[in-house]
Amino acid sequence: MNCINSNPKSMKKVAGWVVVVVAVVAAFSFITDSYSKANSAGVVSAPSVNVTTNMPGMYDSLQLDKQGLSREAFNNAVEGYTILVSQGKVSNDQMLSIIDFSLPSSQKRLFVIDMLNKKVLFNTYVSHGRNSGTLMASDFSNDAESLKSSLGFYLTKDTYKGKHGYSLRLEGEEKGINDHAFERGIVMHSAGYVNESLIRSQGYIGRSEGCPAIPPALHKAIITKIKNGSCLYIYSPDSYYASHSVLLNKKDSFATERDTLG
Repeated sequence: MNCINSNPKSMKKVAGWVVVVVAVVAAFSFITDSYSKANSAGVVSAPSVNVTTNMPGMYDSLQLDKQGLSREAFNNAVEGYTILVSQGKVSNDQMLSIIDFSLPSSQKRLFVIDMLNKKVLFNTYVSHGRNSGTLMASDFSNDAESLKSSLGFYLTKDTYKGKHGYSLRLEGEEKGINDHAFERGIVMHSAGYVNESLIRSQGYIGRSEGCPAIPPALHKAIITKIKNGSCLYIYSPDSYYASHSVLLNKKDSFATERDTLG
């Protein structure tokens, strides 16, 4: 018959270790279960881009001023992008697209930036709505049938093939400013009227019904790169938008990121 150590001190040590092991297992199980519940509730994992360390000096290092992008457009874009990433809304956080409507349509005012590798991937022409202006976009609306562009932050959605071919759905993230974009059918698509020959002949590219239309030669590459959950920001030095954008007025908790942009 096997013998069992019946020494009281030894038994107490064994019992103590059992308690420790049980506690560790229970803690591990709690953490694992909490993580699983968080994921099932839609909480995403850590972003691929470190928004607190990857931004400082990017505007200057990429020489975006020489490419025409205004510093305010970039700073605003990064501020809103940072908030949307922190909220878990941006699933393709490597890409940030900016349309700078402080520039005329005769200039390349769409910038697609790789935030992870700090590169400008595309800089090209983009249209505005026909009722937003001729050369400059200066009048904006969230209303259906307005034929105007809407400012603010968008999330890119899925792609589809429509009357303009390969196109990208957009969802406005700013209530009262661009949140009717999806139902208005505001999408990114190609358009033959976005070309330099029109600039040479009339001084500006053609205009859309409110969609950010881009050149046919680049539309597939751009849409493929930014589709499925990246952030798009359409900027203008518009006082109404600046005072009504909830994202741009969440300044207290994101002041550090904004102030270090350089």
